[in-house]
Amino acid sequence: MPVGGRKVIEWLPVAGRWVWRATGGQLVFRHHVVKPRPAGTLALPGDAAALREWEDPETGAAMIHDPHAQTLTAVIGVTHPAFVLLDPGEQERRVSGWGRVLATACRSGRIARVQISERTLPDSGSGLAEWWTRYGKDDNTWPAVNYRELIGRAGPATERHATTISLALDMKACARQIRAAGGGMKGTAAVLRQEMATFASALRAAEITPTGWLSPGEVAVILRSAYDPAAGQALERHGEIGRSLATAGPVGLNETWERLRSDSAYHAVLWVSEWPRSSVYPDFLRPLLLTSGIQRTFTMIYTPVRADVAARDIRKKKVGLMSDATQRARMGQIEDAERAAEFQDVLQQESDLTAGHGVLRYTGLIAVSARTEDALEESVAAIEQTAVQASCETRRLVGQQAHAFAVAALPLCLGV
Repeated sequence: MPVGGRKVIEWLPVAGRWVWRATGGQLVFRHHVVKPRPAGTLALPGDAAALREWEDPETGAAMIHDPHAQTLTAVIGVTHPAFVLLDPGEQERRVSGWGRVLATACRSGRIARVQISERTLPDSGSGLAEWWTRYGKDDNTWPAVNYRELIGRAGPATERHATTISLALDMKACARQIRAAGGGMKGTAAVLRQEMATFASALRAAEITPTGWLSPGEVAVILRSAYDPAAGQALERHGEIGRSLATAGPVGLNETWERLRSDSAYHAVLWVSEWPRSSVYPDFLRPLLLTSGIQRTFTMIYTPVRADVAARDIRKKKVGLMSDATQRARMGQIEDAERAAEFQDVLQQESDLTAGHGVLRYTGLIAVSARTEDALEESVAAIEQTAVQASCETRRLVGQQAHAFAVAALPLCLGV
């Protein structure tokens, strides 16, 4: 029996968890101002409350430890040229380069997840002001006065994009290397530094420019801006405030069935449930990523699969599909297009794996934020429409908005 696009049996885990959380009072979060938090913990609600911070003494990077999932995560900022302005041949070449980056993560065998977050943020105008201060000639002439006033008016109204890539180390898979490096968090950080260096080199080879591994203060600004977008511009203009991970979480949070409210905004998370079923251009996500006037975070979470495990799964699928085809031919059934396409996909995965590429499980999430409920619904409707233009289908994650928002909006490589 379908209800709301799902079968009733699929609703049972979601509804059961929702009732359990509502009964236990876990839909409301309030930050205890007087009661201090334990040292080294992040002031985040829900499942993310267990996260611990660790600052690497050698690189100064912020490393986030998840004691439950046994992962250690580092975040790197990247810059890249305007992909949509490149010619198709150059786009294909850069897509191949990114594939080699992901293959590097798969071959390592020690990476639990890779997360890409592309955020649209209201620009505070600090970049324009810094450019005018450095290169402008403010001599109080008529052109200089008009130019200064124009920067003051246009700066806060502009919009900018920021991209980060998060790398999560699987502490269980590299337990032997951690012990060899001294054990504990120092040994884990040493192993993660090796993966960070390898990953940064792979990014440079793919012509993606790393801007450096984010420090605790920079990660704190991202977390605070996600839950409190109104404070983002002030945090950028004043670089010395809001740089503590201990206070980077929301002050208050209310979760309902299909949306979330925190501090100064309402949020909703969409899941990319259907990807293009036909061949598309490399920039097929352009309508979704370049939509202006909407504050959103597009997140891709990649879970690498070891080469031997992937090869075994592909062989199992291949044998199963061939056996089914033989059985249907013996019974006189006609082969349909869906099964033929599925078999071709398995052959393509086998070919890619033989060529040195990796096999990954991926999830796409979109976190949308707005100041009011009406503005949020308008933004969600616009995102759903642009997703259709990108040959994708999105569905709102009901009954799990708080956890989904932490996964989609925070660059912490949390599990879905």
